[in-house]
Amino acid sequence: MGISMAVARTWVERWERQQQRYAVDREERFTVITDVVEYVTAGRPRPLLLDLGCGPGSLAARLADRLPDAEIVAADMDPLLLELGRTHHANAARYVDTVIGADGWTDALGLERPLDAAVSTTALHYLPEPVLLDTYRRLAALLRSGGVLVNGDHFPPGEAPCSDITGYVGRRRAERTGGHAHEDWQEWWTAAARDPELADLLAERARRHAAHGGSGAGEDLAVDRHTELLRRAGFHHVAPVWQFGDSAVLVAVKGD
Repeated sequence: MGISMAVARTWVERWERQQQRYAVDREERFTVITDVVEYVTAGRPRPLLLDLGCGPGSLAARLADRLPDAEIVAADMDPLLLELGRTHHANAARYVDTVIGADGWTDALGLERPLDAAVSTTALHYLPEPVLLDTYRRLAALLRSGGVLVNGDHFPPGEAPCSDITGYVGRRRAERTGGHAHEDWQEWWTAAARDPELADLLAERARRHAAHGGSGAGEDLAVDRHTELLRRAGFHHVAPVWQFGDSAVLVAVKGD
């Protein structure tokens, strides 16, 4: 089910453009996540990083550019996005096919030493709260003392009036930076379905989603609720380090 480098480049570039509609200041958020990882791994000869819900390798590629000595493991369940990453960002990471939150999902990662950092961007919000807590606990077990979980996502305030305001502020920011000019997520997938080179991967994707009941309902949890779950999971220090509207980067540090 491999694809050519030219096809992979085309679809990854289109993916990058359409994602700008959904992640406010997406490039800045990637930069902040990478800044945190750079700080935490300073002086370590070959830091080990895990990219959760890696998609086609967008964040992994940026981490690899900044931290060329890092070993990056990139995990996702989507066969098409994984193949795009393996082909277009082949040298950025070792790509792993696993369902985050499922029983035994961390076994597939093949980690032989503790992680220095686990990162994610717009990939964990679909997990129901009990599964999210379990995922946080498993990540805490994988990280070394002083290691970090860095999660860039949308974290709406708990109260509806404030949530409405932060959502609006984010949408207006996206419009000003040109995010409205690109195809949306559904349009990307509709167009991809017309590419014959992607047909087998899309068929496998449909089969998996049917088997797993889709990507899950998930919950829009506020930063305070994420903080509570992270502390329960073993992260002693939790704080947002960047925010615009309801888009934020939340950092959790594993204590001794």
